[in-house]
Amino acid sequence: MGSPETALALTLSARQASDFELLSNGGFAPLEGFMGAADWRSVCERMRLESGEIWSIPITLATDLEASAGDVVELSAPNGKRLGRLEVSEVFDRDVDTEAELVYRTTDDEHPGVAAIRREGTRCLAGPIEAVALPDHEKAFARRYLTPEESRKAFADRGWKRIVAFQTRNPIHRAHEYLTKAALEVSDGLFLHPLIGETKEGDIPADVRMRCYEILMERYYHPERVILGVNPAKMHYAGPREAVLHAIIRRNYGCTHFIVGRDHAGVGDYYGTYDAQRIFDDIDIGELGIEPLFFEHTFWCQDCEGMASDKTCPHPQESHLFLSGTKVREMLSRGETPPHEFTREEVAAILMDAYGKESATDGR
Repeated sequence: MGSPETALALTLSARQASDFELLSNGGFAPLEGFMGAADWRSVCERMRLESGEIWSIPITLATDLEASAGDVVELSAPNGKRLGRLEVSEVFDRDVDTEAELVYRTTDDEHPGVAAIRREGTRCLAGPIEAVALPDHEKAFARRYLTPEESRKAFADRGWKRIVAFQTRNPIHRAHEYLTKAALEVSDGLFLHPLIGETKEGDIPADVRMRCYEILMERYYHPERVILGVNPAKMHYAGPREAVLHAIIRRNYGCTHFIVGRDHAGVGDYYGTYDAQRIFDDIDIGELGIEPLFFEHTFWCQDCEGMASDKTCPHPQESHLFLSGTKVREMLSRGETPPHEFTREEVAAILMDAYGKESATDGR
């Protein structure tokens, strides 16, 4: 590669820095850099890299920086920190409408993932990267940060062979607690791996979600059976395709199983409730290298006096309390405490405190 003195320079967006980080730390293996045209098209059309490996969402670097094949581009984080460099192997234009239709199943600009790729643009630089540093993270995340190599070692040190991963962009609530503990009953250990990259406006901030995880771990999970890490990925809101990508990332972190619940990585009504589970019907799980665990929509049943699903509960719908992440955000914005049946009081207190501070800041 060329020397930094002669290189072009590009400051990555927060979303691009997330991709750089996972390319660098092994979370996006087998990728070694940003995709070229052949991989982009193959992933969109076949959900596979040109080389044949399963891959579900293009990882591209869209920019209007004037560069040509053979150039070296110095890459920096949004805060100016030097991250490494890209050796440009190709410059190409992606068809954003094609990507939107095939990956997101819609060309609607109201879809946050579609809106994001439209903002990024069509012109892409491709090529392998060389990392000299990773993006900085807030203290709350840095102390929980594990690379795939480190998480694999942590699992091995504990003697775990069957490791189940769980991810959410929402604060953990009783339904999440229920299904993670159900999965843990048939596993050696649980890897809580919340996403801390960029999410859409209105989603609860990552640092608040982290505090919710930590208080639950401290009081309601066995300390020798759970590890909390952070996933630096951004959200695509690509539903089924993103469920596959999330599984691949957790495979790379050393997990053997991955929880896929209702409407995984969905948004609005763009995807069916269980589309993110059905997509695995067409995937060779042995080739994928990680096994998905599917869970039904769960709820609090007044008659069962606890969490249940349609598989386990015989009682009528009048006895069921369903609360979505959207509903809880609406309650919090109105200053209403989420009910005991939906979330632990300790978690509710963290959320109420966070929303109270946000309201004071924005003048609500």
